[in-house]
Amino acid sequence: MNLEEKVLGVEPKYNGAIINVEKQTVELPNGETSTRDVVHHSNAVGILVLTKNNKMLLETQWRAPIAKETIEIPAGKVDDRDSSSLDTVKRELNEETRLEANTIKRITGFYSSVGFCDEYMELYLAFDLKPVEDELPRDQGEYLNIKEYSLDEALEMIENGKIEDAKTITAIYYWKLHDQIGR
Repeated sequence: MNLEEKVLGVEPKYNGAIINVEKQTVELPNGETSTRDVVHHSNAVGILVLTKNNKMLLETQWRAPIAKETIEIPAGKVDDRDSSSLDTVKRELNEETRLEANTIKRITGFYSSVGFCDEYMELYLAFDLKPVEDELPRDQGEYLNIKEYSLDEALEMIENGKIEDAKTITAIYYWKLHDQIGR
């Protein structure tokens, strides 16, 4: 059975700084119609930053949609300042950690929440770090606490519910897998 839904109409609902929302009317595979709420979001990157002493950098920040602090890897959206996802990685490393990496490697890419959003995130590994010479400004309203954690500490934080962010959990399990077999 072909599962493709054909879009019959699109009704814009909201155009914002970070997202655009639309209501789609679709024809289902059986010929019936239904509606879909779709959030359009820029592509994004997440960065597993490993220090020379084999610790990862994690940031604690406030996240309004869930009304609490989260612990996450550095991340950000690809925007008009960037010509590629790799440019975004370099910019976000500078803005959020004040570091640059001599080695950056793409790990994987994934859709963050396919049930309603088209955001595609690419996960990168960054290491062989040094301080930046010219600091870029952080995004307006962005306040971060950055700390280093060992792999065991990060895994324990997943187990005890302190880390709940999907991109961060993915990065930590990637680190665990590759730490055991070597980068």
